[in-house]
Amino acid sequence: MKAKSLCGLAVFAVALAALMASRADADELRIGFLMPVTGPLAQIATDSINGFKMYLDDHKGEFHGATVKFIVEDTQAKPATAVLKAEKLIKQDQVQMLVGGVLASTGYALAPVSTREKVIYIASIPASDNLTQRDADKYPYFARTSWSSSQPSHPFGEWACANGIKKVVTIAADYAFGYEVVGGFQRTFEECGGQIVQKMWPPINLADYAPYISTIKPDADSVFILPVGAGALTLPRQLQVAGIIPKMHLIGSGTSFDEFVLPQLGDEVIGAVSPLHYSAALETPANEAFVKEYRTKFGKVPSYFSESNYTTALMFDAVMSQTGGKWPGSKELLDLLVKIEVDAPRGPVSFDDLRNPIQNIYIRKVEKKKIFGYANDELWNTVIKTYPNVSQFWKFDRAESLKQPPYTRDYPPCKYCE
Repeated sequence: MKAKSLCGLAVFAVALAALMASRADADELRIGFLMPVTGPLAQIATDSINGFKMYLDDHKGEFHGATVKFIVEDTQAKPATAVLKAEKLIKQDQVQMLVGGVLASTGYALAPVSTREKVIYIASIPASDNLTQRDADKYPYFARTSWSSSQPSHPFGEWACANGIKKVVTIAADYAFGYEVVGGFQRTFEECGGQIVQKMWPPINLADYAPYISTIKPDADSVFILPVGAGALTLPRQLQVAGIIPKMHLIGSGTSFDEFVLPQLGDEVIGAVSPLHYSAALETPANEAFVKEYRTKFGKVPSYFSESNYTTALMFDAVMSQTGGKWPGSKELLDLLVKIEVDAPRGPVSFDDLRNPIQNIYIRKVEKKKIFGYANDELWNTVIKTYPNVSQFWKFDRAESLKQPPYTRDYPPCKYCE
């Protein structure tokens, strides 16, 4: 009789332990965060990690009762390394989702991993167009919380025409992100009468742009830049030394003058104009609170990388509020994610049915200005125009857009180049 009681207690204890373990698993959200912690993009990684963790810290490390286990792996800005680290996070750390990446090429490398392993991948930075366009059906476990590469460029091309820009030379990094950003700008800029008269594709992390700068066509009125890595510092300075600016207008991708590098730039970028879905100088109560908290904690103004990852955490929290902090399953969580609407530091954000954000695009001009009470000798991306609720297809018909070739090194063709 005693043996039976002990046996019964043992069975009960095992069942209780299993139940408790199951409950612990359900209440823990394991997130694998992939970032280039070392190498030329390390500051971007730091900003990204700080943004996500600031939201977590503000909420005691939980998303509505779900304890978050946040595991960072270094991709070294290499797509192949990112794939290896993703597989490690899935198989060894048993993460329920992958978040992060930076380069568009990394996004294109990680999305197939999510499909193969049936694990969610949230691109909080990689802007690779086709992940939420022509290839969206290939990646059912993928969603983006940031932007698609050409999304800000479409309204920017229209803005450039309306503001007297006629002939543009582009100098953009030679990979998918550069092609897509320039392609989106070229499409709308030339449709409203502008001309791209020269396109140059220097490699990523180039140290010396002099060979490219020396060939810039003198009849252009503007130069559109998209450097990556160290080039974000060196290219504007070399353009100034060569006398290209201020002779020509300096414009570029939203990342070209982003706050991750802006404090290290000088007067050479004053007046530079770029489009993006975020600016630290956006004068709204939500953004002012975000900027002040971030600056207090980390001693710098938040970059778009900071905001995008902060907002990614905000979105996860909003989803887990609907599940009571319980993990609903990969497909279920993704379905909930793309139905939410949030008011983020960047403004209102919702999703289209291809899992890409619909959001404001801001045209920003680099100025020395007093923002939020900070010193008036700092550089800020002041907002000079807002295009509300911009989708990845802009004003174009979606079906027709998807029939066209993707933006590449050679598309759209440079019909005004000689």
